[in-house]
Amino acid sequence: MPRRSYDQYCAVARALDAVGDRWTLLIVRELLGGSRRYTDLHADLPGVSTDMLASRLKDMERDGLLTRRRLPPPAAASVYELTPRGDALLPALAALADWGAPALGEQRPTDAVRAHWFAVPLMARLARHFADGPVRTVDVALDQGAFHVVLDPHDPVAARYADGPAAHPDAVLRMDTATCVALAHDRFSLAEGLAAGWIEESRPEDRTTDPAAI
Repeated sequence: MPRRSYDQYCAVARALDAVGDRWTLLIVRELLGGSRRYTDLHADLPGVSTDMLASRLKDMERDGLLTRRRLPPPAAASVYELTPRGDALLPALAALADWGAPALGEQRPTDAVRAHWFAVPLMARLARHFADGPVRTVDVALDQGAFHVVLDPHDPVAARYADGPAAHPDAVLRMDTATCVALAHDRFSLAEGLAAGWIEESRPEDRTTDPAAI
């Protein structure tokens, strides 16, 4: 399929030439969490067809947003990962998340949800809260699962996330989905959520050796 273009000498138009198609930015959202196999991407992008996903991945590889890498044996699988150009879209996605948060409202019966989808809107809020402390890796546990964020003490925008809990988090935050949505919408700060008991925080020194307590 020939590349479509707005044919406008404008930076916004040029950007939309590359990322304006349906699903492209959501694929970036998934790959901001690290390398993913095709099957992983398809599982966490409910609603996308296999043909559409394959087409978008090919377009994004052509446009220099991602690369495909073959894993060594015994994995015998390929993974997709962002290039520096694709990785640079994080601030744009964070801004879109902030802009879109007020539209979330109540979760609809048809709405799919994954825990790590909340990572992008929470990054800046976590970075602000932990800016002056020793915390660099934060687990966030929600109703649907967990993800972790690795903060950069020098650049909040440079934070990164990955699906699932971290091996050695500095702090663990537990909250329900509604609280997470409200936090992303700036209805209260993380400090206010902790003080009110809507969010629970634990540190490694607070844990026991009992796996059920972790």
